[in-house]
Amino acid sequence: MNAQTEKKPIIEMHNIRKTYGPVIALAGVSIKIYPGECHCLLGDNGAGKSTFIKTMSGVVKPTEGDIIVGGNVQNFENPRDAMEAGIATVHQHLAMIPLMSVSRNFFLGNEPTKKIAGIQFYDREKADHETMEAMRKMGINLRGPDQAVGTLSGGERQTVAISRAVHFGAKVLILDEPTSALGVRQTSNVLATIDKVRKEGVAVVFITHNVRHALAVGDRFTVLNRGTTHGTAERGGITPEALQDLMAGGQELASLEGSLGGTV
Repeated sequence: MNAQTEKKPIIEMHNIRKTYGPVIALAGVSIKIYPGECHCLLGDNGAGKSTFIKTMSGVVKPTEGDIIVGGNVQNFENPRDAMEAGIATVHQHLAMIPLMSVSRNFFLGNEPTKKIAGIQFYDREKADHETMEAMRKMGINLRGPDQAVGTLSGGERQTVAISRAVHFGAKVLILDEPTSALGVRQTSNVLATIDKVRKEGVAVVFITHNVRHALAVGDRFTVLNRGTTHGTAERGGITPEALQDLMAGGQELASLEGSLGGTV
């Protein structure tokens, strides 16, 4: 028996359809996400990835279909509803303030407080301590909690955002193209962070168009193409070449790579 079938999915997207007038963005997509797995959602530009994660995270409402979290059908009105259900999104363009410290960015909007003479004050000591501990768990050694976010590498900033989402209770973490603008070393750091988060039991939905990055950490792979899904493959059950060919342009890329002697 497959290991995934032995546990219940944390979220099910059942027959999700989204139309904008005559335009069909999603034509009935279904996937299941399990606790502690990295589920890679692949597809070229225009495949429907962005629309799909927007429905999952409460940004847009599906025209048809059900979103089931923990066995209960959800009707997200906005992203806050999704966050309360444990679904958090780390976007490609991070919502961080470069000149502010890592600690202040980490707790932005969720600042811990303490009472002094009956008055609520920002608990900087608690915020600094928890930030440093969270960063150490993810393998980032800050100079200190006051270090400005703008001095971190792109991969480190991604890790701060991922760690922040997990710290505040994310059960499903949607990562929108987290490695697209990173170099090799920074990409490796982010992929290592995904692996650590997954091992804590958090479900990771990794949106990417990079097959190599997906295969490095993915447990299952779903390919979208023009608003539909080609199904879901498991690690070890599909080759990189087959996965690439399922994506829009896969066959054309393979042909071009062959004609150019493997230089693509």
